[in-house]
Amino acid sequence: MLNPADLPNDIDALKALLWAREVEVAGLKAQLNTRAAEIEHLKLQIAKLRRMQFGRKSEKLDHQIEQLELQLEDLQADDAEAEREMPAADQAPRKRAARKPLPEHLPRDEQRYLPPDEACPSCGGKLHQLGEDVAEQLEFVPASFRVIRHVRPKLACGGCDAIVQAPAPSRPIARGIAGPGLLAHVLVAKFADHLPLYRQSVIYAREGVELDRALLASWVGAASALLRPLVEAIRQHVLAGTKLHADDTP
Repeated sequence: MLNPADLPNDIDALKALLWAREVEVAGLKAQLNTRAAEIEHLKLQIAKLRRMQFGRKSEKLDHQIEQLELQLEDLQADDAEAEREMPAADQAPRKRAARKPLPEHLPRDEQRYLPPDEACPSCGGKLHQLGEDVAEQLEFVPASFRVIRHVRPKLACGGCDAIVQAPAPSRPIARGIAGPGLLAHVLVAKFADHLPLYRQSVIYAREGVELDRALLASWVGAASALLRPLVEAIRQHVLAGTKLHADDTP
């Protein structure tokens, strides 16, 4: 946004500045149009590959789809950046997808913004609520580590000197420091989100928690042994059927 105080007083200089601005806006519009065509082309390519993927799984097709998805993300990000740089008056109306309402199951934190004065700024009279405007914003609270301290006081009997203490709670891994929630997070990140353990180790280190890859690997192995009865029960259930459907990926 130009500051009026910075504009030259000479008419010819103003015309030159205005012309340069028009050329810049025209260039941005051309970039937006080109990028929009590229985005639509990528969407068609992805849709075509997904139709080819249906019925016959192929790792090569998966890789091509992933690469096109990355290109599409980059183009859409560049498109949004260029659109923000263009003056609002020069932005062409664009058809946008209807915004879906935010999920009802999400917890909501309400922040109320009241006027700075309790009295009317015009006449000083008492203000009464007429209504309210509500706008919702989706926010992300990053996952965080916390230490759960299991404290078991030792109680002694004054009559017979017996010592009483509550039994220690069970742990997923004997004498392990990982809680069930942390173990579940590591397993889901590795097997569902395809996030290798060495990358998880780097992510956790940014939070100030040093968990090396070897330790994480030992947790995965211990959790696999812990879940083996469940895996066996699922295997028996699957094999009990008269037909078995399998993926034909080589």
